[in-house]
Amino acid sequence: MTGMKPPLLFLDVDGPLIPFGAREEPYPTYPPAPPPSVSPLLARLDPAHGARLAALPYELVWATTWEEDANAWVAPRLGLPELPLVAWRDGPEEPGVHWKLPALVEWAAGRAFAWVDDEIGGADRAWVAARHPGRALLQRVDPRRGLGDADYAALAAWAG
Repeated sequence: MTGMKPPLLFLDVDGPLIPFGAREEPYPTYPPAPPPSVSPLLARLDPAHGARLAALPYELVWATTWEEDANAWVAPRLGLPELPLVAWRDGPEEPGVHWKLPALVEWAAGRAFAWVDDEIGGADRAWVAARHPGRALLQRVDPRRGLGDADYAALAAWAG
């Protein structure tokens, strides 16, 4: 299948990459230090995620409220290049459906995608199935632990 684009991987930051559960010790910090306006939880970002994400057969895209700060502060700590960023828009919200979904489905434009987030529910899966013609994997991540081995295995298996 030469010429086919890899699936998109929409990445949330808080929860999947920066877990909310406490660690015994923070990971080493990397210069430059973020300003006080950037989340102090950045110290919980495991730098090993960068190589693991880059090894997956996906095109990585930020899908986070960190917006431009994801490229300024998260990507460098993961050793990732600057990634495209989904722009959020105001629009009518559907009860029970995650507010990010309309923008993600629009960005994907029918292309296969996976989305990792800690706020995915059953209504989201049904909404995507009804509105997105391509394949889609909505991978809910435990926000206390963040992306783990089982999540990476599910993402790799689905893309394969």
